Amino acid sequence: MKNELKKVLVLGSGALKIGQAGEFDYSGSQALKALREEGIRSVLINPNIATIQTSEGIADQVYFLPVTPYFVTEIIKKERPDGILLAFGGQTALNCGTELYKNGTLKEYGVQVLGTSVEAIMDTEDRDLFVKKLDEIPLKTPISHAVENTKDAIEAARRIGYPVMIRSAYALGGLGSGICPDEEAFIELAESAFTFSPQILVEESLKGWKEIEFEVIRDANDHCFTVASMENFDPLGIHTGESIVVAPTCSLTQAQVTMLQDISKQCVRHLGIVGECNIQFAFNADTDDYRIIEVNARLSRSSALASKATGYPLAFVAAKIALGYTLDEIGEMGTPNSAYVAPSLDYLICKIPRWDLTKFVGVSRRIGSSMKSVGEIMSIGRSFEEIIQKGLRMVGQGMHGFVGNDHTKFENLDDELANPTDLRIFAIAQALEEGYDIQRIYDLTKIDPWFIGKLKNIVDYKHKLQSYNSLEEITPEVMREAKRLGFSDFQIARFVLKPQSGNMEKENLAVRDYRKKLGILPAVKRINTVASEHPEL
Repeated sequence: MKNELKKVLVLGSGALKIGQAGEFDYSGSQALKALREEGIRSVLINPNIATIQTSEGIADQVYFLPVTPYFVTEIIKKERPDGILLAFGGQTALNCGTELYKNGTLKEYGVQVLGTSVEAIMDTEDRDLFVKKLDEIPLKTPISHAVENTKDAIEAARRIGYPVMIRSAYALGGLGSGICPDEEAFIELAESAFTFSPQILVEESLKGWKEIEFEVIRDANDHCFTVASMENFDPLGIHTGESIVVAPTCSLTQAQVTMLQDISKQCVRHLGIVGECNIQFAFNADTDDYRIIEVNARLSRSSALASKATGYPLAFVAAKIALGYTLDEIGEMGTPNSAYVAPSLDYLICKIPRWDLTKFVGVSRRIGSSMKSVGEIMSIGRSFEEIIQKGLRMVGQGMHGFVGNDHTKFENLDDELANPTDLRIFAIAQALEEGYDIQRIYDLTKIDPWFIGKLKNIVDYKHKLQSYNSLEEITPEVMREAKRLGFSDFQIARFVLKPQSGNMEKENLAVRDYRKKLGILPAVKRINTVASEHPEL
């Protein structure tokens, strides 16, 4: 550890706002826990009282103030911290820390940036620097041009050819980004993007490619590995915070995953990242072609998901690395608690976003590269069918799973499939019910056929359940398979007992009693094991 550290300033998760706040509370809380364990006094700045990190006893000193250069500078003057952690408060904290570095405040007051250097952060956040840096190896990035005014942006778009993608530098939650099919749409979005950011990146559109993510960790001794691989259910063009995400990757071959893991480690080493980062790929599974579309040199919302999914406490370990530890010094080597090796999973997890779009009059339900979601759930299980059904029940939209949602119907099904909304997953269910084949749904959605095939399994089994007229006809094998595919007792009751009344309580309890009589119960051993091995989660 860096023994000279007595007090460290942590930039927190920020005010309650789409793209920040709750999704970074986990990371900041873990960092504060690591500081306390080392006996280092922690100072937290975060205006969001609805977080764990601002609770009594987590940080030694809390300032409920905005995470902006002005307020952080005033706190530095008062508290005189030895170091500062920038990577645990999302994009807001990173932008603030970068500004304090550039204006000389950190140097003036002798505040050391812990973990990944600001230079490396700027290499990942400034789109022009990012592309130039990766060209040195070389690694593939989208064909792009960084511009600082609308005139140059239009010229860049014409050189690349429409459709093109706009990305904003230093932007929060994909703000100001999007895919433009023509010049009229491009000018409108570019002018809007410049109100959020001084620089935008005009790049080739890779819409329809897969989006694959890795969480990568690296220490000062250059020990580096990917902790988790994640695959977006939706293709590129939808912000990862808006997309259903599955871990580990399902539709790629092991050779493809290994290739992307090797590229990830090569990229992280070249950028000089020390600690944890998230790397996002656009990937064409047919040709194995790829583009590195983004590297977040900080804990991201995906980091919290990966930590809870794998049992590997990424933020806690990243904080320890920032304090000077190497991975072999964190946890006991040769045990499941060691930070030196990546965890292995014998289960799947699924993240599903939650939207509250119905609360806003006139808002479009279309989703894309800029975030609208206000939260998310995580489900865990042994099959994709199980985790998607459980997850859709948990989101809180009144759904019973992938199937059995009789109150949700779409008039123009092709339009619902081709243009993503918060309800598209249920449009896929209706399409499968109406006889759409996997290829037709893929052509409209560009969602990988592997996923569509698994969803078709659910619909097919629903039809099998509907063929029974009483619970007694269901064998233990059929009930067990229904549970493997994520069917709830409620769904089974609806499909088998076909109740006429709206009150399902009696039928639901009947299925539950019959299932227990057959001896088919949840397996909780693995979940309890993870919880006992990692109490910090």
